[in-house]
Amino acid sequence: MVAVTFALATTPVLAQSSSAGATPVSAQESEWLTQLGSRHVRVHDPSTIVKCGDEYWLFYTGPGVASYHSKDLVKWERGPSVFTNAPVWTVQTVPANRWMYYWAPDVIHLGKRYLLYYAVSAFGKNRSAIGLATNPTLDPTDPGFRWTDQGVVVQSTNTDNFNTIDPAVSRDADGNLWLAFGSYWSGIKLIQLSPDTGKRIATHSPMYSLAFNDSIEASCIHRHDDFYYLFVNWGRCCRGTNSTYEIRMGRSRRITGPYLDRQGVDLMAGGGTPFLSTSGPFIGPGHAGIVSKGGRDWLSCHFYDGTDAGRPTLAILPLGWGADGWPKVQLLPGK
Repeated sequence: MVAVTFALATTPVLAQSSSAGATPVSAQESEWLTQLGSRHVRVHDPSTIVKCGDEYWLFYTGPGVASYHSKDLVKWERGPSVFTNAPVWTVQTVPANRWMYYWAPDVIHLGKRYLLYYAVSAFGKNRSAIGLATNPTLDPTDPGFRWTDQGVVVQSTNTDNFNTIDPAVSRDADGNLWLAFGSYWSGIKLIQLSPDTGKRIATHSPMYSLAFNDSIEASCIHRHDDFYYLFVNWGRCCRGTNSTYEIRMGRSRRITGPYLDRQGVDLMAGGGTPFLSTSGPFIGPGHAGIVSKGGRDWLSCHFYDGTDAGRPTLAILPLGWGADGWPKVQLLPGK
């Protein structure tokens, strides 16, 4: 495998897409996307991948919070949506949200249940809320399978300077539960959650500021050895082949920060080491997640497929850790 950082140095010469749609895909383009971990599954804003029994599950933006499952992280099958009816509170809290279209979920297995966080919002607005749904299992054939909506975890209004979307749940070294979130406005925030309820530990508990950029969202916190690594997206999503998303990173010895990049610059002060960005038809990667399988870590994200009219697509790539402790994505073997 060839180690890469963010903009892959060996980008091949690629066919261009026309405004009427993608041109025929070259063997070179197809091979490049294979090495970049494309799973050829249409997904936007994928959650962290979690395991239930012998299957892996992910959730993503869509009506009622959509899902996929896989036994090997390679072949994915569509699963059921979390909601078939909108929770009453979503309509009351965010009236501008339509069609049960919930954004950027994240999920964690805690004790005897799965906690799934999802965002309710409208594009370009910060009247938003993050909700919680719980289930004892992710297996829809299990008699105990049932999603229970637990209501609002945290919300923002148009008078706030933050935006409660893009939830990212994680645990610290002591087992405490935390939720990062944020998009534009004043950047990425963090609150502590109660492991009993899955909700904010107290109504007015501290809200920590982790990272800022004029265009920032899609945070993910992952603990490795003695550090917490914060991944964020800079740039704009949701524009197909014109998307400018890229993933940046920093790290801290405390989950609450401060997070510094490789040069020691605080992510609240413009810092952010480039981690993964556009390379040929692999356009605008975003919403990082990390899962362990077979004794190694894997990075999941979406990208906009330049060979398929810019459709959002799932990618899963091997993730290595350098001698200096910083993560690096690796290419999968070619054919």
